[in-house]
Amino acid sequence: MISKNIRLRLYTSLILLSLFLISIKFSFLFIYILIIFGVLSAIESLSISEKLFNKKSYKFLLSLFLILYIFSFCYFFFIFLNFFQLKIILYCLLIGCVASDIGGFIFGKLLKGPKITKISPNKTYTGAIGSILLTALVISIFFTLYIGPFNYNVIILSIITSLGCQIGDLFFSYLKRKAKIKDTGNILPGHGGILDRVDGILLGMPSGFVSLGFLF
Repeated sequence: MISKNIRLRLYTSLILLSLFLISIKFSFLFIYILIIFGVLSAIESLSISEKLFNKKSYKFLLSLFLILYIFSFCYFFFIFLNFFQLKIILYCLLIGCVASDIGGFIFGKLLKGPKITKISPNKTYTGAIGSILLTALVISIFFTLYIGPFNYNVIILSIITSLGCQIGDLFFSYLKRKAKIKDTGNILPGHGGILDRVDGILLGMPSGFVSLGFLF
């Protein structure tokens, strides 16, 4: 039987997916969503810094780093949306990052297996492999449909993107564990805060995008 938390997670995911599909059609909506997610993620990052350190200088430095990174990510995303080809690539990578999260969740829940690290007890090796496999499948499909003929470098791109997502997820899990908090917020039922959902994307998309210059 599906637990209440998983049901909430599924419902929220369907709503987010619907918003994403609508925003593909209406770019202005995606920009508004990007701004809202960016601001809320920055606010949630401040709460992590506040609970993580006692020294004000450490709080300031971590807060500054996270806020600058988040807003830089949103700024470049916004700029790239103005170029059709770059927009297609961004959407492809974004969907790949979502697939990485879903693949890790499904494979991890179904197959379980040994844990990767104590930083995030729910992360398993089977989940990590599932993340890579589903990311490779999804990016390969979208790449072939919207960008160009299939190239084996797409698999390498998918692996780099998925690993970036997983490292980003682990990084924020480490910060939350040190700050002794489970979630960065509760705005997304079943998921937690905005930062809980975009933590992997914040590193996965830049990793994939940078790797494009070396692979293609």
